[in-house]
Amino acid sequence: MPFPAFFDQVPGLSTWDPLAECLGAAEHGRLHYGYADAVRLAGHSCPTVATAYVLGHRAMTMLYPEQPPERGGVRVEFAESLDQGVTGVMASVIGLLTGSAHDGGFKGLGGRFVRRDLLRFDCDIPLMLRVTRLDTGAAVDAGADLSPVPSDPELPGLMQRCLDGSADPAERRCFAELWQRRVKRLLLEHWDDEQVFTVYHVSADDRAQL
Repeated sequence: MPFPAFFDQVPGLSTWDPLAECLGAAEHGRLHYGYADAVRLAGHSCPTVATAYVLGHRAMTMLYPEQPPERGGVRVEFAESLDQGVTGVMASVIGLLTGSAHDGGFKGLGGRFVRRDLLRFDCDIPLMLRVTRLDTGAAVDAGADLSPVPSDPELPGLMQRCLDGSADPAERRCFAELWQRRVKRLLLEHWDDEQVFTVYHVSADDRAQL
C-alpha cells in the first residue's frame, strides 16, 4: 500500500480484545493498530484523523499504563453532537482504537462483550472527549488545539484550485505534499506537546459525577 513513508513512524497501539480472543479472531486477543488503519477507515489522512488517532492512542495508553489497553473496555463521551463539526470522523477513528460503538454497535454474547452505547455525544465534559474504563471507573479527558501548528500559507489557494479543477498536475502534487506535511508534523513533532494535544487524568471528584 503506497502510503506516505512517515505513517510507519507513528506509534502503533497494541490492544487486548477479549471478544477477538473468545471468537478466535486473533491469537490471545491481541490486535495492533497503526495510523494507516485509521486512514483506511476514514479514507483519507488529515489533521482531524491525526488528532483522533493521537487522542485515542494517548488516552488508552494512559488508562492502561501496565498492560495492553482493553479494546471494548471503555466508554467514550464527546462534548459535541455526532453531526456537529468533525465529531463523526473523530468518533469513527477513536471507535476503531477503543472498540466503543454507537447505538448500532455489537450487542454482545450472553451479556458479555457489549460494544453498543459505548460512544456517547452531547456530554457535559470540559474538553473534546472523555474516555472511561468500565472496570475501574478511571477516566481521562482529552482535547486538541491545532493552532500552534498552522498550515502552509499556500494551501488555501492551492485547495481552491484543486477543488474548482483549475490546478495543474504540479499544483495538485504540491497541495497533497503540503497537506500531509502538516499531518506529519502533528503526529511526529507534536505527539506529546500539551499545547497541541491535552490528555489528563480526571480527578476523583469529577469521576464521582460520571
